[in-house]
Amino acid sequence: MKWLTIILLSITITVQAQTAPKPYGAIPSKRQLAWHDIEVYGLIHFTPTTFENKEWGFGDANPKTFNPTDFNASQIIKAAKAGGLKGIILVAKHHDGFALWPTKTTTYNITKSPFRDGKGDLVKEIEQAVRKNGLSFGVYCSPWDRNNASYGTDKYLAIYQAQLRELYSNYGSLFMSWHDGANGGDGYYGGAKEKRSIDNTTYYDWKNTWAITRKMQPMANIFSDIGLDIRWVGNEDGHAAETSWETFTPLPPEGKNVAVPGQANYPQSPMGIRNGKFWMPAECDVPLRKGWFYHPTEKPKTPEMLFDLYLKSVGRGAGLDLGLAPDTRGRLHDDDVAALKTFGDMVKHTFANNLAQAAHVTASNTRGNNYSVAKLLDRNRKSYWATTDRVHTASLEIDLKSAKTFDIISLQEYIPLGQRIEEYNVEVFENNSWKKIYDSTSIGAKRLIKLETPVTSSKLRLNITKSPVCITLSELGIYKKTE
Repeated sequence: MKWLTIILLSITITVQAQTAPKPYGAIPSKRQLAWHDIEVYGLIHFTPTTFENKEWGFGDANPKTFNPTDFNASQIIKAAKAGGLKGIILVAKHHDGFALWPTKTTTYNITKSPFRDGKGDLVKEIEQAVRKNGLSFGVYCSPWDRNNASYGTDKYLAIYQAQLRELYSNYGSLFMSWHDGANGGDGYYGGAKEKRSIDNTTYYDWKNTWAITRKMQPMANIFSDIGLDIRWVGNEDGHAAETSWETFTPLPPEGKNVAVPGQANYPQSPMGIRNGKFWMPAECDVPLRKGWFYHPTEKPKTPEMLFDLYLKSVGRGAGLDLGLAPDTRGRLHDDDVAALKTFGDMVKHTFANNLAQAAHVTASNTRGNNYSVAKLLDRNRKSYWATTDRVHTASLEIDLKSAKTFDIISLQEYIPLGQRIEEYNVEVFENNSWKKIYDSTSIGAKRLIKLETPVTSSKLRLNITKSPVCITLSELGIYKKTE
């Protein structure tokens, strides 16, 4: 009987070990997984406001103000691609209300400008350049409209929804439908030149408005400070918190009773909420320059600054959304092009050589051959190493076979099964003993650990010290930053 018990136990463990772990908590949708793969994208602001040298247009600019002397969608998108951007969101209509496409909903649109002799469609030109260069395309249509005479009345919602339908119908599959929280205030409003206030908890009827998005663009991630798919990180500085959870529960701010775009729980946004109700990762939006629109006195951020933002956004499980501002020619300034190219090369070259690629990796526990440590180095985010159900802490020892100098460690959880790991640390083998060099909390879609100074060692150890369930990890990398 004793031997029979052992055999049955062995069979049970083997069967369990080859069964996939159960999901933990909120998990990402198909559209969110596609968004995680993009990592870095851009947000283009280019309206009459550019030609007024303002950040927010009042809504009163003459349409003839929009007159780029040498618009070149290809130049803008090629520069973005050289910067490593994999997607572009075009601000098709900003708060000034000027539509960059020949819309039927308002006369305040590009057909009233000199652009392409009144026959142009800038949304189409950008969209075509984006797709030609292999990037994903998204749109932003401001709910606030400082030009429209109907804004603030019960007639405006139908106009806004019709604008979304046009954008959703005529420009192919979208990866994002981007919304912010600007909601009413002073504006031109058809000549009224007054302040109009709305109840942003009801005015845009977001439940039914976003139902249009879901029906017409099912793969478009809805972004706002409350999601539905991607949340705002709570600042425009371009970084998430050191501890960054992919899950979130939108809550109203103190003194409010409804969570809607424009009044969400910003204090929790940079970090997220552990075991939040929804999978709702953060977007870190930040302009390449100081402002979102082009201003001749400003300069772009340096490549070093951009790389640091990359580590603190993508490297914390979030997305990096860089604001791109064409100048009055309709091109990106040479300074912007150069900054993007150097940044893109820095990321590309830094992560081209995984120093752990030929390493010998051993684990303190493995679920079975289908979930072996070999999955950590196969460059496939859809495969993963996992522990057995009862094992919630584990160690990985990485033998590099010879001394390597590195300053970045990359870790990725298998997020289709949720964000599981809560605490971990990294050690290196030095002077015949293990020395801790880093400890932290969250990993999620990606964690890029930037060491303060480069380390030279032939062995590392990753200790996962806290997880509510068995562990999954899809990718592991060790890198040396390229200057």
